Amino acid sequence: QVQLVESGGGLVQAGGSLRLSCAASGRTVSNYAMGWFRQAPGKEREFVAAISWSGGKIFYVDSVKGRFTISRDNARKMVYLQMNSLKPEDTAVYYCAAADLPYYSGRYWYTNSTKYDYWGQGTQVTVSS
Repeated sequence: QVQLVESGGGLVQAGGSLRLSCAASGRTVSNYAMGWFRQAPGKEREFVAAISWSGGKIFYVDSVKGRFTISRDNARKMVYLQMNSLKPEDTAVYYCAAADLPYYSGRYWYTNSTKYDYWGQGTQVTVSS
């Protein structure tokens, strides 16, 4: 079993930065791929970023490339999402998720929410214009 708890959300002006954190618990969590997804009001949940257990594979949705950075610290069982140059369209509830993916998994697996087994409760990010 894996438990995920997000933190770091808040209200920020456009152009500002936030760093989201995801604390994971569970014996084998370091072997899991980790992802960040977001859901804005009235919209479907959207993939944002993902990282393999080793950090060797990283994926982003095009709209955040160059602005967001995902990272992980397996020793601390933490995953981070550094968000810079925030835009009002980044406003959403951000969720951390964990997936037990095969080592050969490619982008399709990492970006597909149905492949993730565990989810946090979400943290609100609001970007004002």
